[in-house]
Amino acid sequence: MKQRHLALLLLCGLLMVIHPAMAWSAREINPEIKDIIVTTSDVDLLLFATVKNGFTQEMIKDVQAGMPIVFTYKLELLKTSPHWLDKSLVETAVTHTLTYDATSKKYQVRFSNQPKLVETTSDLDEAKRLMTELNGVKVIALSRLIPDAPYAIQFKVVLKKGSLPLGMQKVLPFSSLWNFETDWRTIEFRY
Repeated sequence: MKQRHLALLLLCGLLMVIHPAMAWSAREINPEIKDIIVTTSDVDLLLFATVKNGFTQEMIKDVQAGMPIVFTYKLELLKTSPHWLDKSLVETAVTHTLTYDATSKKYQVRFSNQPKLVETTSDLDEAKRLMTELNGVKVIALSRLIPDAPYAIQFKVVLKKGSLPLGMQKVLPFSSLWNFETDWRTIEFRY
């Protein structure tokens, strides 16, 4: 009987230790790139992708406190070769920047590859979707590619706080700094 109580006590103690650790690890989900598509238009090679787990509660609080959020999509197009070094054809970055206007209670998303486009929404989920989707980014003109040659696109996403206007850093209280980035992803294809 005494061993049974001791075993039960040990099991309860173990569950008390494991349960919070499991809850902590469930909250620590890293961002990752999903739904990757490489396709063509009539004249360009295009890239589509989605970032999953791209936002934390801390990021949402910070953007609503006036801190911009920047997602930087870094990509490189390589002409691959099994016998020699790969040749880099394009190395570029596309940024999506999210800001919040507390007066109008609207989110704005700006895209570096479309400087005149500013998407405005009062829906947080819509703003998050705009930030996490890479839609038809022009990688290279098809005229610069060799038909049936092997290529690869390597890319990752870096998520970080933007910078505030001069002097605002002293006014707004900030929680701990956060910066996340995905692992490099490589998509191989033939044009």
